[in-house]
Amino acid sequence: MAKRQRAQRTNKHSEISTIRHSASHLLAEAVLNLYPETKLAIGPATEEGFYYDFEFKRSLTDADLPKIEAEMIRLAAEGRKFKHSQKTIAAALKWAQSCKQPYKIELIKDLKKAGHKRLSFYASGRFTDLCEGPHVKNTSAIGAFKLLSLAGAYWRGDEDNPQLTRIYGTAFATKKELAEHLKRIEEARRRDHRVLGERLDLFSFHEEGPGFPFWHPRGWFIFSEILTYMRRVLAESGYQEINTPIILNERLWHKSGHWDNYQESMYFTEIDKRKYAIKPMNCPGGLLIFTHRLRSYRDLPMRMGEFGLVHRHELSGVLHGLFRARSFTQDDAHVYCTPDQVKGEIKTLIRLTLKVYRDFGLTDYRIELSTRPAKSIGSDAIWRKSEKIMKDIIKEERLKVEINKGEGAFYGPKFDFHVRDILGRSWQLGTIQLDFSMPERLGATYIDKGGKKKTPIMIHRALFGSLERFIGILLEHYGGALPLWLAPIQAAILPISDKETAYAKKVLAALATAGLRTFLDDRNESLSRKIRDAELQKIPYMLIIGPKETRAKTVSVRDSSGDTGSKSLVQTIKHLSGFRRP
Repeated sequence: MAKRQRAQRTNKHSEISTIRHSASHLLAEAVLNLYPETKLAIGPATEEGFYYDFEFKRSLTDADLPKIEAEMIRLAAEGRKFKHSQKTIAAALKWAQSCKQPYKIELIKDLKKAGHKRLSFYASGRFTDLCEGPHVKNTSAIGAFKLLSLAGAYWRGDEDNPQLTRIYGTAFATKKELAEHLKRIEEARRRDHRVLGERLDLFSFHEEGPGFPFWHPRGWFIFSEILTYMRRVLAESGYQEINTPIILNERLWHKSGHWDNYQESMYFTEIDKRKYAIKPMNCPGGLLIFTHRLRSYRDLPMRMGEFGLVHRHELSGVLHGLFRARSFTQDDAHVYCTPDQVKGEIKTLIRLTLKVYRDFGLTDYRIELSTRPAKSIGSDAIWRKSEKIMKDIIKEERLKVEINKGEGAFYGPKFDFHVRDILGRSWQLGTIQLDFSMPERLGATYIDKGGKKKTPIMIHRALFGSLERFIGILLEHYGGALPLWLAPIQAAILPISDKETAYAKKVLAALATAGLRTFLDDRNESLSRKIRDAELQKIPYMLIIGPKETRAKTVSVRDSSGDTGSKSLVQTIKHLSGFRRP
């Protein structure tokens, strides 16, 4: 049954991907019909829809999208077949040159360099594009589609290349599915963590540090509370916490392999006329701590965690609040172990990862095994061995795992954990990466039972990936109304008038003494205004105090569901204190 359900999901994904890819071709044809001098770049299907990148002679605005969409609808109604063909490199170049499409010419030349002899094309009516496919049978089978937005995008993601116009759209098999998706998009806009961050006064971004988040007191509380939670969990799991420098010399990054495989994402500086790099990852620094003194097999497994601030060069066009920033904190850990300890450590890490997600209310997940990428370090034998270990774990633990070919880390295969939020969106969070190569490159050793030096095996692990990004995901998942233990303000105390202020201050002091985070709203405003403002601030509880409550020494408690009745201070403190950190 489970296999059949997985197969059905796979087929459904394949079907929708085919529809969306076909819609991207329809978009390109519609654009050429309306703006004949446009240059075409690429147009793939995505997890949420599709896009196509164009170079227009004039600037487009959102007002142009309905016109393009109307042309797409007209073309779709014609029901023209998608016809597949192949061309030699010479014929493909001749086609691209005759169409005056420079980006297609560049792609064809690159495919030639990669060793391709013949290239795949698809045509529908008068429109032909370089494409591997697949496509639906004809344009009328594309289903229901909608153009969503415009954005700038550098050709091949390189800011030194021309900036193109990217048109985003989405497509589904039925109008009902499209309508449901558009409804989810609207809800996602309301939950946008950047909007919530501003409204709730959690964080901000500034031109003085583009792409670098500035944490405000309430936002930093959330950040710190997650750190406190994780430190407890890791201590219970036998981890030692370390901290390594942000800047390390260039030589280290050559030895680790980052220079050859990650240089374009790194920042560099110079100190005393010597070159240094700002760390994009924590692992080389952690290895220096491991190699600082002689280790014994009795020390292993050694689990060292670091909440390390890293910096990565992201293009300005892809920056997206906390989701895509230039500096972020990795909840990083490295486990150094012997060969016979590897499987047990990875199995324990998988269980730990899923436990943490459950504690944050994220229970819908899937796991991917990402295998050797095109750029990598380590021998073929090492990669075969490490990938076999990961596949053995899948069988032994009876895990449901998807294979993601060619997307492993440059130093080893990895398990990636994807969670779905309340809107059904998938987020890649944790990763467990098996590394036989980097410890050897940096000279890490331990003394085995026979007194011989051996190289430990290194497991890289992050549960959130980036704390900043994880907070952004939580904000959107909960719509800003975080669980009580994470809420910066747990209760707002709302006196009806000045006459209740003295008692309200006593309530404030009693709750603060109990360790609860409260806020007294003693403004000269109506009660309805105070309640509305507290709701907008996503404060979980409101404690309303009027003449009756003042006389009885109680509070009237209100939460997201409405009024829950009058309670004594003792009852209120007990109720709020029942929602402690997991």
